[in-house]
Amino acid sequence: MLDISDQVDFTDYFIICTGTSDRMLDSISNAVKDEIRDKYKVHSKVQGKADGGWVLIDIGDIVVHLFSPDRRDFYSLEELWDEAKVLLKLQ
Repeated sequence: MLDISDQVDFTDYFIICTGTSDRMLDSISNAVKDEIRDKYKVHSKVQGKADGGWVLIDIGDIVVHLFSPDRRDFYSLEELWDEAKVLLKLQ
């Protein structure tokens, strides 16, 4: 989880996650959308598809990036946003 609020004005946080299969990416995407809708009454916008290796969920102040391992390596968002404050990192 990256705090990018000092660098951009379109969102405050990036959450970056890797799923090891298309099915896992779809499951994570659906779980995030459902939880945000049910718990916080917020509708999210989803872009991309699991079979493309990158699903983006726009929740407003938070943007969730779900990657396949190869797409995550290719785009290297953590390196692109290396000035962002890392709030949480799990492996």
